Amino acid sequence: MITKDKIYGFLQETLVSLFEVAPEDITPDANLYEDLDIDSIDAVDLTVKLREFTGRRIQPSDFKQVRTVQQIVDAVYELLNRPEEPLDLAQGQIDTSN
Repeated sequence: MITKDKIYGFLQETLVSLFEVAPEDITPDANLYEDLDIDSIDAVDLTVKLREFTGRRIQPSDFKQVRTVQQIVDAVYELLNRPEEPLDLAQGQIDTSN
């Protein structure tokens, strides 16, 4: 099981390496947009990294209200602790034509 501390550590490392955020600026209450200068393009890149970290598909609705580092940690933790949703065949996620 992945703990909130591990999620926070991954998030901190990612913000530093991918977006060159100063480690001392990353706190649980830091606002992604105002304090860490993460823009919408950065948010997409962060979502890709979180998908790689979790191995789960991330729905935009899961992160719609996320504004702080702690809210990301909480959202990822919740995502990891709920049953995995099946891929939506109607949206072409899996090619079954073989």
